[in-house]
Amino acid sequence: MALTRPLSKLLPKRPLLSMPSRRPYLISSTPSHSWLRIHPEVSSAVRSNTPLVALESTIYTHGAVGNDLNLEQIVRDHGAIPAVCGIYAGQATVGLTPEEITTMCDQGAKKVSRRDLAYLIGQGICGNKIHGGTTIAGTMILARQAGIRVFGTGGLGGVHQGGENTMDISADLTELGRTRVAVVSSGVKGFLDIPKTLEVLETQGVLVATFADGKDQKEVDFPAFWARESGVKSPAVVRDEKEAAAILLAQEKYDIETGMLFVNPLPKEFEIPRSEMEEVIRIAVKEAEEKAPGNENTPFVLKRIRELTDGRSVIANKALVRDNVARAAKIAVEFSKLVDGNPVTVGMASASNATVTQQPTFSKAETKPRVEKPKADHTVDILVAGSVALDLNCDYSGGGKTVSPALNTSNPASISQSVGGVGHNIAIAAHKVSEENNVRLCSMVGDDIAGSTILSSLSAAGLDTSYIRVLGHEYPSARTAQYVAVNDAHKSLVLAMADMAIISTHSFPNYWNSAVNASKPKWMVVDANWAEHDIQTWIQAGHKYNAKIAFEPVSAAKAARLFPKLKNHHKKPELGLFPRPSVHLSTPNQYELLAMYEAANENGYLDTHNWFPIIDAFGIMRGAREQFVDIAGAAATDAGIPVQSVNLLPYIPTIITKLGSSGVLLTTLLEKGDPRIRDPEHARWVVSRTLSDHPSVGGVYMRMFPAAERVKEEDIVSVNGIGDTFTGVLIAGLARGGEVEELIDIAQRAAVFTLKSSKGVSDEVAGLRSELRRIVAKQ
Repeated sequence: MALTRPLSKLLPKRPLLSMPSRRPYLISSTPSHSWLRIHPEVSSAVRSNTPLVALESTIYTHGAVGNDLNLEQIVRDHGAIPAVCGIYAGQATVGLTPEEITTMCDQGAKKVSRRDLAYLIGQGICGNKIHGGTTIAGTMILARQAGIRVFGTGGLGGVHQGGENTMDISADLTELGRTRVAVVSSGVKGFLDIPKTLEVLETQGVLVATFADGKDQKEVDFPAFWARESGVKSPAVVRDEKEAAAILLAQEKYDIETGMLFVNPLPKEFEIPRSEMEEVIRIAVKEAEEKAPGNENTPFVLKRIRELTDGRSVIANKALVRDNVARAAKIAVEFSKLVDGNPVTVGMASASNATVTQQPTFSKAETKPRVEKPKADHTVDILVAGSVALDLNCDYSGGGKTVSPALNTSNPASISQSVGGVGHNIAIAAHKVSEENNVRLCSMVGDDIAGSTILSSLSAAGLDTSYIRVLGHEYPSARTAQYVAVNDAHKSLVLAMADMAIISTHSFPNYWNSAVNASKPKWMVVDANWAEHDIQTWIQAGHKYNAKIAFEPVSAAKAARLFPKLKNHHKKPELGLFPRPSVHLSTPNQYELLAMYEAANENGYLDTHNWFPIIDAFGIMRGAREQFVDIAGAAATDAGIPVQSVNLLPYIPTIITKLGSSGVLLTTLLEKGDPRIRDPEHARWVVSRTLSDHPSVGGVYMRMFPAAERVKEEDIVSVNGIGDTFTGVLIAGLARGGEVEELIDIAQRAAVFTLKSSKGVSDEVAGLRSELRRIVAKQ
């Protein structure tokens, strides 16, 4: 039947209901119901501008292509976070877990489009917990509510043949006209009316752009789902994912509240020729008109197409869905990059009715990050990746001859509170002696009183807090880190308790890489409060962006984390070795040094084919003990400190061992050609000179620096933070071009100031700023 009027006249020129834009993201809920449940990993990604891709749940609950698509992993493999959308037990959910999807499939789920959302959610409020798999339209709404811009799917719904009479027009089309989400699909299902579908999309104000895949733009067809060409030219063409992301960015900047359709032709090797598919579709549609009216029409057509193509349509369908999801992830990644340089207000519509909730099946992720992904204009000299904590110092004050607190009972004490944590103290010390605000601390606090206290303290100290992330109550073990020290009457540590779970159990590698990339630090300090794999992530990120890495061991127990067990004894360690080490410097005390050495030895790091040539090149003979005693003293030598240091030098070319009142032992690997090798003033500290033909190793330098000051017992206020102060001042000097041996004395004096202070870093450290400037200028 001929059209009596254009199909576009059947639909309104503007959406009947527009989603509000640029509304702030708020977290709220009624006492009885959470309107939108967002997986913590998803909410974290939204806030930090980590690439995200929405996925529909009907592909699992109502799909005819099986459950082996592995779409979530495809998204992750291409650098983005997947977010499957649906209705779980009557609750709108963005970020369904695999277990929840399985439950939905096993228990049955309704197909949910725009019209069905309120019905199922309302039923859920009344206690009728219905599952629902969201279609493209339903998924777009939930994705938009959560702040997700890109959605990867298979084929779009469209106008059915004869739609001008039946009004059988998919809600997907009108949803694209009212909801700002970029949908990546292989066009509309091939048995639909493609020209009329494109006309409706044009009326709705929807951009339709097909990927050229190397073709001339004038030759690009809108695909026919199973066939790459339909005979209908695409309304617009995009060359690649970066161009698509730029279009999406422009849509955001101009606040245009309509969706976009990026069309991705299926891979050539899975294509079913257009001529063959046209005949198959003709037969399937004709039979459907006779046997399957209404809602049964599309499932019947798909079933017959599968039968008539001997299953090839299913193979093609799987291939195109996977390819579309991969392409969606690439667009999301490119968009994230563009946003870094072009700040965009994230307009999450109706988000005042949304809440981020934590379910038992959800694994670790952040729910309330403090800031978005670091911007590239935050270049700094020093980035400290470590802990920040609220410290309680309990000094025994029993009086009399007893100097230590008694066990199993209450003891009188003087208790003080301060902000500490190894990472915090190092950053504060470096900040105090720096000329400009060129130090950043990257850490985490909880959304609690302790966290608020810490943020206020950092701001008051003038330290930038943009890389401090705040984790909400929805996440387990999100308590702000706290450290309790019990000291004797002489202020010496008797016992300490540390709650660092927020640091050791939460992992955000994408954000950390972004922080290092954005800040481009000259030096990066990584403390050992992180979990083993996170320490490696931080180190690799620093190495990737050409930062020099200092490792602060924190404690004997945690120091070993630098050398985790190798899964395969013959596997190459993740840590690089000299002359391209992953770690350039470490500042352990003697117990931490021993722990590092034992871990490296037990876990195979001192038994690799890359380690032996460097050790052999040192040329240190058994008679070296006399040299070690002469330099480090008999006690340190008998404790094995020089030997342990030398064995670790291939992995950490500069090791500065803090020996308390005895001073500091510097052990460093000299490169070939280092002037100290031949300098008479340094001769007594060069314990070996390489005689082999090793291309990089020149020798080993070992030097003891006496304590800067003998501090009287009555002048000691707290031992907490003295090692951190030493490291912070040392790194501040190195970041400005200073030499290690010239900086140790001023770093020790800074530590003495803190020893006499109740704070984690003494305010007097700032008084060393001009002296540090002179030391660096002299060198």
